Amino acid sequence: MTTRRDFLRLTAAALAARAAHAAEPPAPLMHKRPIPSTGEPLPIVGCGTWRTFDVGDDAARRQELAEVLGVLFAAGGSVIDSSPMYGSSEAVAGALLAQSHTRDKAFIATKVWTDGREAGIAQMEQSMRLWQTNRIDLMQIHNLLDWRTHLATLRDWKAAGKIRYIGVTHYTASAFPQVEAVLRSERVDFVQINYAANDRDAEARLLPLAAERGVAVIVNQPFGGGSLLASLRNRPLPAFAQELGCTSWAQLLLKFVLGNAAVTCVIPGTGRREYMIDNARAGIGIYPDAALRQRIADAVA
Repeated sequence: MTTRRDFLRLTAAALAARAAHAAEPPAPLMHKRPIPSTGEPLPIVGCGTWRTFDVGDDAARRQELAEVLGVLFAAGGSVIDSSPMYGSSEAVAGALLAQSHTRDKAFIATKVWTDGREAGIAQMEQSMRLWQTNRIDLMQIHNLLDWRTHLATLRDWKAAGKIRYIGVTHYTASAFPQVEAVLRSERVDFVQINYAANDRDAEARLLPLAAERGVAVIVNQPFGGGSLLASLRNRPLPAFAQELGCTSWAQLLLKFVLGNAAVTCVIPGTGRREYMIDNARAGIGIYPDAALRQRIADAVA
């Protein structure tokens, strides 16, 4: 049985711990990089929602995801990337933002993924309803599906203020020639592509082209689609990770990606608070130069 003395002792200890925590200096916020087309600063680590936010009405999982977004915002992040093809992810993310009144903290990036003008319009209107907003920050043409048709609509929507930025995406290096052709022929604000320490094809042409054309780059699959990170789980970090302030493989892999100056933001997907904390830490400190990036690539080869 807990006595009054025990209760007072435990209460005093809790208050002391809280006071000590309050006295700690706030953690540094993650860095930002400018969106080339406007100069607007964008936090460099965001959150992808593929699979991780597709939880439907599961209240316990939604609470976990609310904590993920809370960590993202507390670290100074804002980018939440989704798509109509991600199941319930848009609806879940939209509901969490509405419930927490944090829409103003989020940079919402979603996609159009269908054939035909009218179908595209209907899908984007549905996305706005699911996100519970009247404006999407970034609308992207997912995997370049019917991109010519949708690009015309996106330009109209941007002019009307329904979306702020236009982008195109893909997730496989085999599509890079097509992505390159679009970037050379059209004006877009963003391109989203796969890039990782074991998936470096983007370095040859796409990343330099994006820098040349003034296109912001969002990187998906920075952990090699998850397989790379899983393969490193039981291996010790190389000693040089300390030079970058990295305490985990996830941070080191994210810093590899962010070490390329053409990259604006990276969006590792996660549904766990502790992973979001770890990922966000890659958004602070210093980044590897070309030589150190090669050492990272060699270490994971």
